[in-house]
Amino acid sequence: MKHRLFTKYFLATGTVVVLSLTIMIMIMTAVYSKYISESKYESLKSSCDSVASFYIKNRSNIIDFESQKGLHYIMGNLSNVSENDMFITDSYGVIRICTCEVWGLTGQCEHTGTRIDKSLLDNAISGSKGELSTLGIYNETRYVSSSKIEGTNGELIGIVIASAPMSNVKALIKSTGKIYLISAIFPLVIIFVCLYITTYRMTKPLKLMSVAAKSMASGDFSKRIPVNSDDEIGELAVSFNQMTNSLSRLENMRKGFIADVSHELRTPMTTIGGFIDGILDGTIEKDKQDYYLKLVSDETKRLSRMVEGMLSVSRLESEEFVLKKENFDFKELLLNIVLGREQQIEQKNIDVLGLEDLPRVTLNADKDLIYRVVYNLVDNALKFTNENGKIRLTINSDSKKMMFTVSNTGTQIASEDLPYIFERFYKTDKSRSENKKGTGLGLYMVKTIIKKHNGQVSCKSNKNGVTTFSVVLPID
Repeated sequence: MKHRLFTKYFLATGTVVVLSLTIMIMIMTAVYSKYISESKYESLKSSCDSVASFYIKNRSNIIDFESQKGLHYIMGNLSNVSENDMFITDSYGVIRICTCEVWGLTGQCEHTGTRIDKSLLDNAISGSKGELSTLGIYNETRYVSSSKIEGTNGELIGIVIASAPMSNVKALIKSTGKIYLISAIFPLVIIFVCLYITTYRMTKPLKLMSVAAKSMASGDFSKRIPVNSDDEIGELAVSFNQMTNSLSRLENMRKGFIADVSHELRTPMTTIGGFIDGILDGTIEKDKQDYYLKLVSDETKRLSRMVEGMLSVSRLESEEFVLKKENFDFKELLLNIVLGREQQIEQKNIDVLGLEDLPRVTLNADKDLIYRVVYNLVDNALKFTNENGKIRLTINSDSKKMMFTVSNTGTQIASEDLPYIFERFYKTDKSRSENKKGTGLGLYMVKTIIKKHNGQVSCKSNKNGVTTFSVVLPID
């Protein structure tokens, strides 16, 4: 049977509490029992010493039964006060005087003439405080103490013995134990209530995490753990929620990526398939087949670029990817890219501004990746700059960072599109993007590369149709 964490923790802690209280009560009872026993021995010893002292002082007057009655009276009073029995023996340990009423009437009783145990005689001589014994006359063990009676020369004359039943002490100890037990019930109830509440509060987030984990396993990432404390459980709940958010974003990205890839691949594949089928079944005339085959070639190349772009992005996003940093002149890299697009610039009669004012900046970064960033931004600007339009390039730097901007005239990017232009496969103008033969991965790759370099990239577009991309990179 599977035991819940709540049950195991509650039972384990409760068992520890109960055992601790039980052991504490047992120790207290043992200590109290010892204290009561010691007190009883001291009381008996005190009574014996009093009688022995009286006997020694009045020994000369205690010669017959009548004179012994006074001693019997004193012993009887001490017995009544201390609730014990007292005897006086001779030097051999034979009982001669007893506190019972029969002896007070006749000078004889069932106890007289009985010899006590030799150990009691030895203990009396040695001055021992007391011991447990039956005295040879009782059916149960009793507390026994004794004192010796000495003559003028120190010789042993007799022994005074006092005994008390253990039943009274046991009853007292038992009553005390009950009081301890009853007194422990109320705090035990409070402890278990507090323990239940505490255990429930501690294990509830873990239970919720288990439910949420099962939901995530089935694809539901909507579950979140309420954070009600700032302890380790609270930190665990926060970390779990962060993990859930990350997994949710990854799942959404995965679904979005699959949907985007499916959409992006479907259009060229449909176009290619349609043109080829048209050529094969004769729908497209022979004199137009070369034209449509060129379209098929263009679509095939675009598919190849798209696949290559997705592979490049996948490599960039991999945790194993390492930047190959080196020092290079950023201005020289930018000029080479612009000069390489000179034909396209002349075809659209685009005026490129700011080249003569560009400062030289030595950048420590992955040159190939930065080349791809600049190429994509310049290529993007050339595509969407209007005929006879303008492109402005600027470089600004300080000791820590460099800012590079590309501005072009053309059509304004809608404000609702700006937050998403760096997402993969996102296109602000579907028909225009298709005419430009783009893959929808260029700006996403720019953002990924800049992020790898701990930089920032942003875009703004005003009502005049001027769009500016800004890149900030650390110098080193």
